[in-house]
Amino acid sequence: MKLFSGLRKLRLFEKGQLPFLKSVFDFDIVIEIGYEEERGHPLTVKQLLLLDICSRATVRRKLARLIDQGIVIPRKTVDDRRATKLVIAPSIVKLLGKYSGAIAAISASHFK
Repeated sequence: MKLFSGLRKLRLFEKGQLPFLKSVFDFDIVIEIGYEEERGHPLTVKQLLLLDICSRATVRRKLARLIDQGIVIPRKTVDDRRATKLVIAPSIVKLLGKYSGAIAAISASHFK
């Protein structure tokens, strides 16, 4: 597969399957939440804000939209009901797995 045809396919996948990730900041928020969840340490909102992805106001606005869309799920912690852990919806994790596979296929065919 040629580089730009692969990138074009990847972009079409993004537009068709990941329309909720409207900006690089949306990607970064979802990736950071998913990464920490994968490591067994789901992020709190405060921890997400401390990552300096973008301004705090922007993170809060984008996080609220991702929560409203069901992409990110806030869960109260068992030990401290005041804290809210953030997790990625299982259906979105599955979808991002397909996205990761598409990236791997493009990389494998281009960087032989």
